[in-house]
Amino acid sequence: MNYEEIVKQFKSKVCEQLRVVEEGENRFRVFTPFIFEDGDHLGIVLKKDRSGSWALSDEGNIYMRLTYDLDEKDLRSGTRQKVISNALSTFSVEDRDGELVAPIKENRYGDALYDFVQASLRIADVTYLNRERVKSTFMEDFRSFLEANINPKRLHFDWSDRQHDPEGLYSVDCKIDTSSEAPFFVYALPSDDKVKDSTIALLQFEKWGIPHRGVGVFESQEDINRKSLARFSDVCDKQFSNLATNKDRLARYLGSESLVQ
Repeated sequence: MNYEEIVKQFKSKVCEQLRVVEEGENRFRVFTPFIFEDGDHLGIVLKKDRSGSWALSDEGNIYMRLTYDLDEKDLRSGTRQKVISNALSTFSVEDRDGELVAPIKENRYGDALYDFVQASLRIADVTYLNRERVKSTFMEDFRSFLEANINPKRLHFDWSDRQHDPEGLYSVDCKIDTSSEAPFFVYALPSDDKVKDSTIALLQFEKWGIPHRGVGVFESQEDINRKSLARFSDVCDKQFSNLATNKDRLARYLGSESLVQ
């Protein structure tokens, strides 16, 4: 298919306000009016891929942009990973070691560009998840961190004491067994309500005489009400102001006896 026909397809399927500029042999830059939240345009290149077929590529631009604000590991797990996977699957875009690629099938250049733009924008949106989605991501990030760093035999998620609490009214986000000391009762704390519920649970465990070491991991400690934080501090042995910047400290605190060797 010649250059003019490709441009015609692009404009027909996507928009008239686009340009295609030749940058070298078998390589064209595609300029569209679609932009990221910060005002930068999508980086799209039409080129021959490894197999010698034509394809659209971002040449790793989107993942690079995402890692400005997010840890690369967080893109590979939890809600963010699901959003990315769904976008890739829905719009038939491939992730080739961090490069997003949309192969051109049956000379359908316009359809491929349309799908590539939609997938790119949807993936870029993981940086701007709304508050409820962020909370969900925090809880999943918390669980993923423990599963990746702690011996799974020692992890008990959503644990409650069956003897004292058969209905499970007072639970622990994750109980971590240890070989020599009291187990860790670890709480993920995204909100004031969760801090209050965790405080009540720790007080109840204390009342029942259940040995434990309380650990609080906040999504953002500075956003928690001071009174709620003060009460929680009275019953918690160790706190971490957030997960993102304290992963190494949290792993060290939980102890070598709990870490996967």
